[in-house]
Amino acid sequence: MKFVDLSEFFHLPIDSLIMSKKVSLVIPVMNEEDNIQPMMEAVKTAMEGWDYEVIFTDDGSSDQTIPNIKKYANEHVRAVILNKNYGQTTAMAGGIAEAQGDYIVTLDGDLQNDPSDIPMMIKKLEDDDVDVVAGIRAKRQDGFILRKIPSKIANAMIRKFTGVYLHDYGCTLKVFKKDIAKNLGLYGELHRFIPVLAKLQGARLAETPVKHHARVHGQSKYGLGRTFKVISDLLLMVFFQKYLQRPMHLFGVTGIGLFVFGGMINVYLLVLKIMGEDIGGRPLLILGVTLLLGGIQLITIGIVAELVVRTYFESQNKATYRVKEIFVGK
Repeated sequence: MKFVDLSEFFHLPIDSLIMSKKVSLVIPVMNEEDNIQPMMEAVKTAMEGWDYEVIFTDDGSSDQTIPNIKKYANEHVRAVILNKNYGQTTAMAGGIAEAQGDYIVTLDGDLQNDPSDIPMMIKKLEDDDVDVVAGIRAKRQDGFILRKIPSKIANAMIRKFTGVYLHDYGCTLKVFKKDIAKNLGLYGELHRFIPVLAKLQGARLAETPVKHHARVHGQSKYGLGRTFKVISDLLLMVFFQKYLQRPMHLFGVTGIGLFVFGGMINVYLLVLKIMGEDIGGRPLLILGVTLLLGGIQLITIGIVAELVVRTYFESQNKATYRVKEIFVGK
């Protein structure tokens, strides 16, 4: 039997070992025609010497985004072109599904994230022996009222209710080990909750400050209207964290509480009826009970519907999107 001398291999500096692994950059884009070429140039400069691929996931662009990807693509670039606009989370899931790297990086296609931070984040991933490194946007270049304030509120709520303590959940720039990224289970608009989804898998998390630039081309797709969606998804995350494997601890306790409360009211009204009082003309009581039961019913329907969707797609290995074309650069 012939033995191979691996002594030189094991004495390689850690940076060389890291750079020998493949990196997949997943970049969801929609109507970012003017950002495609500068993004490719920034990635090329940042990833020089690395084995990497760039996967643009086009989420239903109506401008020249797709032609520009094809025009400026090199041998590292692929494009997953979705059939219509599904949303950022689904576009991100489509890119991750196509990724072949040992490390998977997600970043926005608007050039506000800086690809030059990626090598540093990958090194931190290995040096700290964690599964996910999330960026913290230092000196964030966004509007104060429409972007920063809602983001701070959302971050505080997510930390409070999920117990996953990160500074900036909204920063798309993150680095994952492959097995974590491939099993995130991204549906709906859950990209802000990626750290929570990773934590549900037992992932170890770290974070680091990253550069953040003002948007130069195109228009932001974010606004105050997303706040209520974040709150709705936060309720879902809390359910997944605490009650996914034991839903009766949520619904059973709530149901028993409502039943006891309703029983006490009925006993009270029965006593009043026996004493000869009229109990039929109490609209406030009827309204309160109706609103309470209606709210519980709606929350329950939302959670059950989410579970049904997950069961439908995951049990049949169905994707939540349809790919119209996959382009490979040369």
